[in-house]
Amino acid sequence: MAERGTLVERAQAALANSPFHELHGIRVDQQHGALALCGHVSSFYHKQLAQEVVRSVCCDVKLINAIEVATPSEAALD
Repeated sequence: MAERGTLVERAQAALANSPFHELHGIRVDQQHGALALCGHVSSFYHKQLAQEVVRSVCCDVKLINAIEVATPSEAALD
């Protein structure tokens, strides 16, 4: 298995290089042997997309998707 820091860096780079700008602000942390995705997006589609982008580069690691989806009223405030 790859070194933990390398997994976080690989996951963070995959999100940063995504063509979906909304994924660029997602943070990846190491938590109890898993990778945790944290941040805010505007839709459940983007939440799932972030998870799949990370899974594509870190396939053997447990993922915790703690990304929050903005409610319609929160999205209108942005």
